[in-house]
Amino acid sequence: MFAAAVRWWPRFAEAGWRRALGRVGLVLAVQVLVLCAVGLAANRSFLIYGSWTELAGQEKAATVSGQDGAGTSSLKVTGRQKPDVPGGGTKRVVGEIEKVMIQGERSKIATPAYVYLPPEYFQKGNEHRVFPAAVVLTGYPGTAENLLKPLPYPRTAWTLAREKKANPMILVLMRPTVSPPRNTQCVDIPGGPQTETFFGTDLPKALTGAYRIGASPRYLGMMGDSTGGYCALKIALEHPETYAAGVGLSADYQPESYGAGDLFHGNTDEQKRADLLWSLDHLPQGDTSFLVTTSIQGEDNYQATQKFIEKVKAPAHVWSITLDHGGHSFNTWKREIPPSLEWLSGRLAAQ
Repeated sequence: MFAAAVRWWPRFAEAGWRRALGRVGLVLAVQVLVLCAVGLAANRSFLIYGSWTELAGQEKAATVSGQDGAGTSSLKVTGRQKPDVPGGGTKRVVGEIEKVMIQGERSKIATPAYVYLPPEYFQKGNEHRVFPAAVVLTGYPGTAENLLKPLPYPRTAWTLAREKKANPMILVLMRPTVSPPRNTQCVDIPGGPQTETFFGTDLPKALTGAYRIGASPRYLGMMGDSTGGYCALKIALEHPETYAAGVGLSADYQPESYGAGDLFHGNTDEQKRADLLWSLDHLPQGDTSFLVTTSIQGEDNYQATQKFIEKVKAPAHVWSITLDHGGHSFNTWKREIPPSLEWLSGRLAAQ
């Protein structure tokens, strides 16, 4: 288009409103295509949207139905790939990533995910060993591929285990948008997607049924960034019977409105409960560990994070990472992922 504009410009160089419109059209066409190219490059780098359908807000949620309307929590492997780790070799050396479809029994939600299995999972002598697992969530919008690259969760977990800084753990990589395109904020919406039920009940059941993950809460944690961080803290706070720990990287502490619609349909009790600071003040706190991250400069959740820390009481526990400078970005989360995974490993059972 740029070359065409250079070639055709002399034709519109003379006076007259039609030629002026021609010049305006050439300039606008070049600029629109430049902006589209930049947008496509940014999306390819950050994987904000996974398809044109999702960008247009027309992606339909997958649903599960079983015989006589009864679903079952299950997990089906749809593909396999090697992790992006140094060197190479068999899965006993580098581990394996399985692409799966997870189906929820109570929520009737079906959603894709990636499951990273560490090399120890396949090594001889570990056939009956159980492993801890962490559910890792992206923000909104975003795709699970964000957690493979540019946020290198499997590579980081592999490196930490190799350096003996963390125990080998299974990572379940997915997005909180289990009913796209709606931003359901891990809430059970009246007459809508039952997202809290999916993460709090269905997902653990499907995971322990498919992999050698310990059945007690001390084997399962959740972490995420932005909206995913809010979900991780919310589910860990409200489901201590399932999750022993929650990590919020640059987390929100109450539902955001972007892409959410009406989440509560007038149910003020559930609306209050979705505010994590309110819940800490008014609801019982279980034996759960939390890690929250923020930055003194560059993030707008600093004050809310300090309030969250102040409100956590025994038997719950809280830790924090506070950077001098940061931002609501992949670059900040890349700095926080290694210490966060190391911390999470210390909160979960190793065997």
